[in-house]
Amino acid sequence: MPSLNITFTDEELEAVRAAAAAAGKSLKQFVHDLPLREQQRRQFVRYAVSWGEAHQDDFDDAFPDEAPPAARGRGADAA
Repeated sequence: MPSLNITFTDEELEAVRAAAAAAGKSLKQFVHDLPLREQQRRQFVRYAVSWGEAHQDDFDDAFPDEAPPAARGRGADAA
């Protein structure tokens, strides 16, 4: 199975150890899971942005005082 050696400063390694302990994981498991969590985070952010863009008009209609000035003008022109 492939593996890698990663170099950390003493301070960096201590921070990673503390984060692993806080997550209740071994250092090896914590470091293994980092890129997987980052991939999931990016996927979530892409979906959240897409959802927000798809529902922006609904939000602007429901909360007209919260819409940015440019969006308020757009709504007035459409009416």
